[in-house]
Amino acid sequence: MVTSWVNSAERIGADLHLELTGPGGRRAALIRALREAVRGGRLAPGTRLPPYRSLAADLGVARNTVADAYAELVAEGWLTARQGSGTRVAERAEPLRPAARVPRKAPARARGPRHDLTQGTPDASAFPRTAWLASYRRALQQAPNEVFGPGDPAGRRELREALTEYLARARGVRTEPGRIVICSGFAHALRLLFGGGVLRGPLAVEAYGLGFHREVLAAAGVRTVPLPLDEHGARVDRLERERAVLLTPAHQFPTGGPLHPARRAAVIGWARARGGLVLEDDYDGEFRYDRKPVGAVQGLDPERVIHIGSVSKSLSPAVRLGWMVLPQRYVGAVLDVKGDREAWASVLDQLSLADFVTSGSYDRHVRRMRQRYRGRRDRLVAALAEHAPHIEATGVAAGLHAVLRLPPGTEASTVKAAVWQGIALDGLAAFRHPDTDMAADDGLVVGYATPSEHAYGPALEALCRALPPP
Repeated sequence: MVTSWVNSAERIGADLHLELTGPGGRRAALIRALREAVRGGRLAPGTRLPPYRSLAADLGVARNTVADAYAELVAEGWLTARQGSGTRVAERAEPLRPAARVPRKAPARARGPRHDLTQGTPDASAFPRTAWLASYRRALQQAPNEVFGPGDPAGRRELREALTEYLARARGVRTEPGRIVICSGFAHALRLLFGGGVLRGPLAVEAYGLGFHREVLAAAGVRTVPLPLDEHGARVDRLERERAVLLTPAHQFPTGGPLHPARRAAVIGWARARGGLVLEDDYDGEFRYDRKPVGAVQGLDPERVIHIGSVSKSLSPAVRLGWMVLPQRYVGAVLDVKGDREAWASVLDQLSLADFVTSGSYDRHVRRMRQRYRGRRDRLVAALAEHAPHIEATGVAAGLHAVLRLPPGTEASTVKAAVWQGIALDGLAAFRHPDTDMAADDGLVVGYATPSEHAYGPALEALCRALPPP
């Protein structure tokens, strides 16, 4: 999509905002945009339009494109053109009539769930407002003037340096600032890598994973090939002709559990032997409870792994910041794709996060939330032991969610029962790859991080009421 503001007050008396979108090329898009501006009343009858040359320069299109668009709209009766008077909006063109007055009393909204146990989001009430504000103020006060001008598509160096140190210390990532590219999150990273043509499919993925990521890949024309899972993680021995694989090795999403050390070594061996690439989704690597930290696969071979992370789980999805740690050969191509400034993350947020990390506030926040989420996990396990001992919770050694294993054939009815109890959550089937031949298991994916502290107890009580009997 090309969006342009034509600042032509001296020519037409107002700023003209045109969106050149849709099929048919720029000429067709310009015709649609001008027609809509007249129909909607933004261009009143009698308004004089900019000359061909001026509008073409403002929009970055050929002069003939504008001339043809004007001629088409004159023929349709939207515009008039007279020698010496220029091109104007026709007097007969009527703006869109205003909508009928909305009644004062709006229709009643459908009542939403009372208990949110969906996976994927942290406790919003726990966002460290005071510490973040302090980092933001320091970043703003210390920022050089050039911060407020065009910047580096790789991201602010202050943040890339902070991440280099933090990722090496906390996740075992081997990198340097020049190999890190800042993005808005994992989905944005996929769009840059595959939507921009840096990488191409097919892409091997885990048989259970986030459907939204598969949709992003499908939109980029990438075919995904599911790998079966077992108690040791993804069956990387089933990799065939694919040249790239996407894994969640620290904590398989959503079933839980780390990728077995032998398989971590095996997938690196495959990448070296086949010239392949591993995409590592390190979505919640900081949150582990009953096991030693599992380092990043990237540390085994930085030239064969793209490590992708974000602060969506550790801090907040509202802070739209993530990162790609790239092999050197991909850095230039990713920056070329990302070059449009509209794809950059906020520079002030980048500087704030850099300060948040280097000041130690990020470590303190993660430690505090690790304790809180471990307590939430323990309360879930205790509630099941008391009220539903026949239901097993798995994948609970790390992360922000658990999978409750259900008796065969009961998942759909249990999800329905949860809805009746006012609970928002997902069944395990929602994450299953549609093309996998892996046997289906019944289960619930329960996010124990999402509710606030005061809401968590009632949510657990409602959950236990929704579970099937023995």
